[in-house]
Amino acid sequence: MDTEQAFITVAVVFEAAGALAMIIGAVIAIVLGVRTLARGDGGTSAFTTLRTTFGGAILLGLEVLVAADLLRTITSKPSLEDAVILGVIVLIRTILSISIQIEIEGVLPWRRALLTSGAGVVAGEVARDRRASAARTPRD
Repeated sequence: MDTEQAFITVAVVFEAAGALAMIIGAVIAIVLGVRTLARGDGGTSAFTTLRTTFGGAILLGLEVLVAADLLRTITSKPSLEDAVILGVIVLIRTILSISIQIEIEGVLPWRRALLTSGAGVVAGEVARDRRASAARTPRD
């Protein structure tokens, strides 16, 4: 296998990882939403959990897909057309990411004190679910 083919394979793996992150994130979001409902926290809380967790998973997937696009572009034969296509793809995915972050956090990204990645959002929702479950579980 030559170097170019190896990089193409790595880019495909990154694309699969990005899609898998979104799929797994959707499953986690649904499970957390159902658990929130089952705890009796209400539909609004369950919807917020579902939306926030799924939004974080989409952000994580978009970040990985941008990396895959970068790998594909830098390993192909360089051309102005490829650079323009990469720029448009990255721009679209960046706008999507910013829109999702604003929807999740309710604040403009440049006004936040701390940066939050998609993985951080999902991890935060899982931790919040664990705390809520632990608080409702009777101890011996």
